[in-house]
Amino acid sequence: MVCQNCGKVQATTHIKRVVNGDTTEHHLCSQCAGELGYTDMFSGFAPLSLSDFFGDLLGDVNRKAIGTKVVRCPKCGNSFNDIVRDSQVGCAECYRVFFDKLAPSLERIHGRAVHSGKKIETVHEEKAEPTKEERIAQLRAKLGEAVEKQEFELAAKLRDEIRDIEGGENA
Repeated sequence: MVCQNCGKVQATTHIKRVVNGDTTEHHLCSQCAGELGYTDMFSGFAPLSLSDFFGDLLGDVNRKAIGTKVVRCPKCGNSFNDIVRDSQVGCAECYRVFFDKLAPSLERIHGRAVHSGKKIETVHEEKAEPTKEERIAQLRAKLGEAVEKQEFELAAKLRDEIRDIEGGENA
């Protein structure tokens, strides 16, 4: 793609801006990008690797937590120094062996040191239809209330409904 500013040179800088939900894209050559103020955002910084980043996070712990005796993971053989240097935990057993040394760094990175797992949405069980006996018991309770309140029309309807459910038997 050709530079959208000068229209002459191949675009090497792609700028995408989102402002209040509106997205704009610009494709510029390196010279036009520099003239417009789009310079390398990482210039002036020393090269930074993940090892440096995590090494710094674990480095404080390293100086405080490591004594003279080197403890190694029985499964993979890594020491805590190896984890700090490589920014990688060797295996799952390392988490158990070095938990006390890793916990502060894990809390800084993740917000907590204990894995809580995924939260599963609970499935609400639908209530099953009441059995014939349960329905009759419910209707008889309502019938008793209707008779007490002297609501005889409702009582008659409930009585008839109970008889229908019972299959025409007398209540």
